[in-house]
Amino acid sequence: MTTVSMTVNGKQVSAEVAPNTLLVQFIRENLRLTGTHVGCDTSQCGACTVHVDGDSVKSCTMLAVQADGAEVTTIEGLAQNGELHPMQAAFKENHGLQCGFCTPGMIMSAVDLVKRNPNPSEETIRTELEGNICRCTGYHNIVKSVKSASENMGG
Repeated sequence: MTTVSMTVNGKQVSAEVAPNTLLVQFIRENLRLTGTHVGCDTSQCGACTVHVDGDSVKSCTMLAVQADGAEVTTIEGLAQNGELHPMQAAFKENHGLQCGFCTPGMIMSAVDLVKRNPNPSEETIRTELEGNICRCTGYHNIVKSVKSASENMGG
């Protein structure tokens, strides 16, 4: 066992974990933050996407010990003071979700995209979100949501 410490959603956390514990397992099982989903365990679907030190990461491909000392943000950490993050609000307003399983990872990837590219084109959005799979939609409303949020976020 090894001790890992990190800041998750603004709160300092620490726990003893096995060296092979995935970051997604640590988030879900140790911290009980279940908004980060496990979809494939092979980094194909993107449901487990979180931010580590400001960049989106598929947390099923990263060990918890690799995040030791890092700043981690999960979907639960986006809303502030009871207000949805603009990306969360845009997904709600533009019907960018159906079953909701992919939504947390999709939103986390989209927030990172808009941070890097404040005014992405539809083509850029589709290309950037290729690593996130939604089994319910044709992606039209997801792309619409990201475009709307980018405008609301200052793009």
